[in-house]
Amino acid sequence: MAFPKAERRVDFMVDGLRKGGAGREQLSRTLFGLGAYVGEVLVRRAGAAWVDFDAEQRAYFRQSVGVRMPDGRVWNPLGKVLNCFELGGPEESVLLFYLTLHGRARRTAEATS
Repeated sequence: MAFPKAERRVDFMVDGLRKGGAGREQLSRTLFGLGAYVGEVLVRRAGAAWVDFDAEQRAYFRQSVGVRMPDGRVWNPLGKVLNCFELGGPEESVLLFYLTLHGRARRTAEATS
């Protein structure tokens, strides 16, 4: 499946950015772009849809948009990339985020080929 490869790459890039020593403010556009990429991969490969968060979700996630999975749950890929950058460690891995993500659409072998 192509998705875990994409997430491994994001983890690798974020780790490199963290080791480069720049702060979150300096990298905000890059981190936002990586989070948007993760969200778009969820849209294209896991059946998610981009959504505007309501006021309660915005307060909780500290983001204005996220993705809604086929089972109705909402997730915050933008914030996940920020956490990966700021906190590091295997528990903040974007790949782990995907692998443990609830509500992914099941894909047939033909659909993922």
